[in-house]
Amino acid sequence: MSVDTPRRIVLLRHAKADWPQVSDHERPLAERGRQDAPVAGRKLADSGIGFDLAICSTAARTRETWKLAVHELPRRPKTVYEERVYEASPGELIAVLNEVQDDFSDIILIGHNPGVQGLADVLAGSSEGDAQVRMNRRGFPTSAFAILSYTGSWKGLEPGTATLLDYWAPHE
Repeated sequence: MSVDTPRRIVLLRHAKADWPQVSDHERPLAERGRQDAPVAGRKLADSGIGFDLAICSTAARTRETWKLAVHELPRRPKTVYEERVYEASPGELIAVLNEVQDDFSDIILIGHNPGVQGLADVLAGSSEGDAQVRMNRRGFPTSAFAILSYTGSWKGLEPGTATLLDYWAPHE
Protein backbone atom coordinates (compact mmCIF):
# COMPACT_ATOMS: atom_id res chain seq x y z
CA MET A 1 0.00 0.00 0.00
CA SER A 2 1.31 3.40 -0.98
CA VAL A 3 1.95 6.06 1.65
CA ASP A 4 -0.17 8.33 -0.58
CA THR A 5 -3.21 6.16 0.14
CA PRO A 6 -5.97 8.03 1.94
CA ARG A 7 -6.36 6.65 5.45
CA ARG A 8 -9.15 6.96 7.95
CA ILE A 9 -8.81 7.18 11.71
CA VAL A 10 -11.81 6.72 13.98
CA LEU A 11 -11.48 7.87 17.56
CA LEU A 12 -14.05 6.16 19.80
CA ARG A 13 -14.51 7.06 23.43
CA HIS A 14 -15.50 4.15 25.66
CA ALA A 15 -19.14 3.77 26.64
CA LYS A 16 -20.54 4.96 30.00
CA ALA A 17 -18.71 3.28 32.88
CA ASP A 18 -19.90 2.31 36.33
CA TRP A 19 -18.20 3.40 39.58
CA PRO A 20 -17.86 0.23 41.72
CA GLN A 21 -15.17 -0.15 44.37
CA VAL A 22 -12.42 -1.21 41.95
CA SER A 23 -9.39 0.57 40.51
CA ASP A 24 -10.09 3.06 37.71
CA HIS A 25 -8.45 0.70 35.20
CA GLU A 26 -10.88 -2.10 36.12
CA ARG A 27 -14.13 -0.09 36.01
CA PRO A 28 -16.78 -1.97 33.97
CA LEU A 29 -19.50 -0.48 31.82
CA ALA A 30 -22.72 0.76 33.38
CA GLU A 31 -26.04 -0.49 32.03
CA ARG A 32 -26.32 2.61 29.79
CA GLY A 33 -22.84 1.86 28.44
CA ARG A 34 -23.83 -1.71 27.60
CA GLN A 35 -26.78 -0.26 25.65
CA ASP A 36 -24.85 2.54 23.90
CA ALA A 37 -21.79 0.54 22.76
CA PRO A 38 -23.70 -1.63 20.24
CA VAL A 39 -25.48 1.49 18.96
CA ALA A 40 -22.08 3.08 18.33
CA GLY A 41 -21.02 -0.14 16.59
CA ARG A 42 -24.04 0.03 14.27
CA LYS A 43 -23.29 3.68 13.46
CA LEU A 44 -19.68 2.68 12.70
CA ALA A 45 -20.96 -0.11 10.43
CA ASP A 46 -23.18 2.45 8.66
CA SER A 47 -20.07 4.54 7.93
CA GLY A 48 -18.89 1.84 5.52
CA ILE A 49 -15.35 1.89 6.88
CA GLY A 50 -13.72 -1.55 6.76
CA PHE A 51 -11.32 -1.30 9.66
CA ASP A 52 -7.96 -3.02 9.21
CA LEU A 53 -6.80 -2.45 12.78
CA ALA A 54 -8.28 -1.61 16.18
CA ILE A 55 -6.07 -0.18 18.91
CA CYS A 56 -7.83 -0.47 22.25
CA SER A 57 -6.86 0.68 25.72
CA THR A 58 -6.35 -2.14 28.20
CA ALA A 59 -8.90 -0.66 30.65
CA ALA A 60 -11.93 -2.87 31.31
CA ARG A 61 -14.43 -0.28 30.06
CA THR A 62 -12.68 0.15 26.70
CA ARG A 63 -12.29 -3.60 26.18
CA GLU A 64 -15.97 -4.11 27.00
CA THR A 65 -17.02 -1.23 24.70
CA TRP A 66 -15.03 -2.71 21.83
CA LYS A 67 -16.37 -6.22 22.45
CA LEU A 68 -19.96 -4.92 22.20
CA ALA A 69 -19.34 -2.54 19.27
CA VAL A 70 -17.28 -4.88 17.07
CA HIS A 71 -20.11 -7.43 16.89
CA GLU A 72 -22.07 -4.86 14.88
CA LEU A 73 -19.36 -4.52 12.21
CA PRO A 74 -19.42 -6.61 9.02
CA ARG A 75 -15.92 -7.92 9.77
CA ARG A 76 -13.69 -7.95 12.81
CA PRO A 77 -10.35 -6.14 12.35
CA LYS A 78 -7.09 -7.19 13.92
CA THR A 79 -7.25 -5.88 17.50
CA VAL A 80 -4.28 -4.77 19.59
CA TYR A 81 -4.74 -3.97 23.28
CA GLU A 82 -2.31 -1.17 24.07
CA GLU A 83 -1.71 -0.07 27.65
CA ARG A 84 -0.22 3.25 26.51
CA VAL A 85 -3.72 4.35 25.35
CA TYR A 86 -4.97 4.35 28.97
CA GLU A 87 -4.77 7.92 30.38
CA ALA A 88 -2.81 9.03 27.30
CA SER A 89 -2.42 12.63 26.20
CA PRO A 90 -3.00 13.58 22.55
CA GLY A 91 0.77 13.59 22.00
CA GLU A 92 1.12 10.11 23.48
CA LEU A 93 -1.73 8.88 21.27
CA ILE A 94 -0.05 10.35 18.19
CA ALA A 95 3.12 8.46 19.17
CA VAL A 96 1.11 5.21 19.27
CA LEU A 97 -0.43 5.97 15.85
CA ASN A 98 3.01 6.83 14.43
CA GLU A 99 4.01 3.20 15.08
CA VAL A 100 1.19 1.73 12.95
CA GLN A 101 2.47 -0.13 9.90
CA ASP A 102 1.61 1.49 6.59
CA ASP A 103 -0.13 -1.74 5.50
CA PHE A 104 -3.13 -0.58 7.55
CA SER A 105 -5.29 2.10 5.96
CA ASP A 106 -8.37 2.34 8.20
CA ILE A 107 -7.96 2.13 11.96
CA ILE A 108 -10.05 2.69 15.06
CA LEU A 109 -8.64 3.76 18.41
CA ILE A 110 -10.79 3.05 21.46
CA GLY A 111 -9.74 5.23 24.36
CA HIS A 112 -10.56 7.75 27.04
CA ASN A 113 -11.16 11.44 27.53
CA PRO A 114 -9.65 13.95 27.65
CA GLY A 115 -7.09 12.28 25.33
CA VAL A 116 -9.50 11.17 22.59
CA GLN A 117 -11.22 14.55 22.26
CA GLY A 118 -7.89 16.33 22.47
CA LEU A 119 -6.50 14.11 19.72
CA ALA A 120 -9.48 14.83 17.45
CA ASP A 121 -9.01 18.57 18.03
CA VAL A 122 -5.24 18.43 17.50
CA LEU A 123 -5.28 16.28 14.35
CA ALA A 124 -8.08 18.14 12.55
CA GLY A 125 -6.48 20.85 10.46
CA SER A 126 -9.79 21.16 8.61
CA SER A 127 -13.35 19.87 8.82
CA GLU A 128 -16.14 18.88 6.45
CA GLY A 129 -19.67 20.17 6.89
CA ASP A 130 -20.68 20.91 10.47
CA ALA A 131 -18.68 18.07 12.09
CA GLN A 132 -16.36 20.44 13.97
CA VAL A 133 -19.25 22.62 15.16
CA ARG A 134 -21.17 19.59 16.43
CA MET A 135 -18.10 18.16 18.16
CA ASN A 136 -17.31 21.49 19.81
CA ARG A 137 -20.92 21.90 20.93
CA ARG A 138 -21.30 18.37 22.34
CA GLY A 139 -17.78 17.72 23.56
CA PHE A 140 -16.92 14.06 23.47
CA PRO A 141 -19.45 12.16 25.60
CA THR A 142 -19.15 8.45 26.21
CA SER A 143 -19.64 6.29 23.08
CA ALA A 144 -18.99 9.28 20.79
CA PHE A 145 -16.65 8.96 17.84
CA ALA A 146 -14.89 11.17 15.32
CA ILE A 147 -13.90 10.08 11.80
CA LEU A 148 -10.82 11.71 10.35
CA SER A 149 -9.01 11.27 7.04
CA TYR A 150 -5.28 11.53 6.49
CA THR A 151 -2.97 10.98 3.54
CA GLY A 152 0.59 9.88 4.17
CA SER A 153 2.64 7.44 6.18
CA TRP A 154 1.50 6.83 9.75
CA LYS A 155 4.95 8.01 10.82
CA GLY A 156 4.07 11.43 9.38
CA LEU A 157 0.81 11.88 11.27
CA GLU A 158 1.06 15.06 13.32
CA PRO A 159 -1.12 17.94 14.53
CA GLY A 160 -3.18 19.60 11.81
CA THR A 161 -2.56 16.95 9.13
CA ALA A 162 -6.01 15.32 9.14
CA THR A 163 -9.52 16.34 8.12
CA LEU A 164 -12.47 15.79 10.44
CA LEU A 165 -15.01 14.03 8.21
CA ASP A 166 -17.75 13.24 10.69
CA TYR A 167 -18.67 13.18 14.34
CA TRP A 168 -21.35 11.19 16.12
CA ALA A 169 -22.53 11.08 19.71
CA PRO A 170 -25.38 9.05 21.21
CA HIS A 171 -28.47 10.92 22.35
CA GLU A 172 -27.53 13.75 19.92
